[in-house]
Amino acid sequence: MKARLFFDTSVIVASLVRDHPHHAPAAALLNGTFSRKETAVLSAHGLAEVYAVLTRAPSPLLITPGDCWRMIEELLLAKVELVSLTASEYRNVVAEGSRNGLVGGRIYDLIHIRSARKAGCTRLYTFNVKHFREIAPDDMQELISSP
Repeated sequence: MKARLFFDTSVIVASLVRDHPHHAPAAALLNGTFSRKETAVLSAHGLAEVYAVLTRAPSPLLITPGDCWRMIEELLLAKVELVSLTASEYRNVVAEGSRNGLVGGRIYDLIHIRSARKAGCTRLYTFNVKHFREIAPDDMQELISSP
């Protein structure tokens, strides 16, 4: 069975931007996943986050909206599987976040974790390992790592 690998926004952004400080390990991991014909998974929410980050990043990382879309379409969408949460699943994520005292953007980490679980991923890659492990269920702790 081929691996199903989930990529957080932080890894996707780094893999797409040559001047990003984490570009080399992120690009090597993503390109290796593609060449081994493993399944690379990105949440639909992550797709929007990638666009938002790339079009609002400080120079020299800033990318115009048109260039950003071309990059996403050509380098990413043709090769990754997108997973979406349903409206009910989003409701459950926000309710869980509330019960656990999550604030701000931490809810997005939880969306990624739930998306990875829904897609049956065998690994979740992020440059925010500590934050993800703080909120991930026990059975997902060892699945979370950095490139």
